[in-house]
Amino acid sequence: MHDQASGGVLLRAHALRKDYGSGEGLIRAVDDVDLQVARGEALAVRGPSGCGKSTLLHLLGGLDRPTAGELWLGERRIDRLSERALARLRRHEVGFVFQAFHLMEELNAQENVELPALLAGLTPRAARQRARQLLERVGLDDRAGHLPSALSGGQRQRVAIARALANEPALVLADEPTGNLDSAATLEVLRLFQGLHKEGLTLVVVTHDEGIAASADRRVSMRDGAFVGETRPVEDAGPDLHPTGPGG
Repeated sequence: MHDQASGGVLLRAHALRKDYGSGEGLIRAVDDVDLQVARGEALAVRGPSGCGKSTLLHLLGGLDRPTAGELWLGERRIDRLSERALARLRRHEVGFVFQAFHLMEELNAQENVELPALLAGLTPRAARQRARQLLERVGLDDRAGHLPSALSGGQRQRVAIARALANEPALVLADEPTGNLDSAATLEVLRLFQGLHKEGLTLVVVTHDEGIAASADRRVSMRDGAFVGETRPVEDAGPDLHPTGPGG
């Protein structure tokens, strides 16, 4: 894991903007956002549906390109990278967790976690070992040979979290990771994220879930593509949170 002790800003956006369409049909999904995320910090992004949260996350992870502004990961400006360089960055430095899991249905849990490790350059043997360790970390070592269709929603999301960690990323981006889960599975995922955060992983999580948001170091609110507020929890939320269940 990447330790907060290394210090400094890991992710920085300046006047970040994303437009879709043109003329009267122009939609400004992200509107001049400034953001800094420190190494080891957990940031929660909240706001109503359609406010630009997911678009922002896609920009931060190099899945989409901004219309304007600057985006830095560590000392590197990434909004100007070529498609090939962006793909390399995603393979080696960023982990993604999505609401809909996005597991490969024809691969079992072990193979789903192995794949990004192989793409990041690990040998097949090392990738297998890494996948086994991560499935054990998320409590699913006994489900390694199961296809996603044989797993519950909570188990699929835990496989997805293990997969996001397979390339030992500097940054994990999660988009409504509990949005499709019941309250029990949400609590499992919440505890998993809290453990990763305590280990020093840098997290940016888009969420409607109060438990996830309360356990973050900082919360920002979005509306109409812009940040409209920022709060920090008064005290550490701890592991005994009662999540609100599936997100809106």
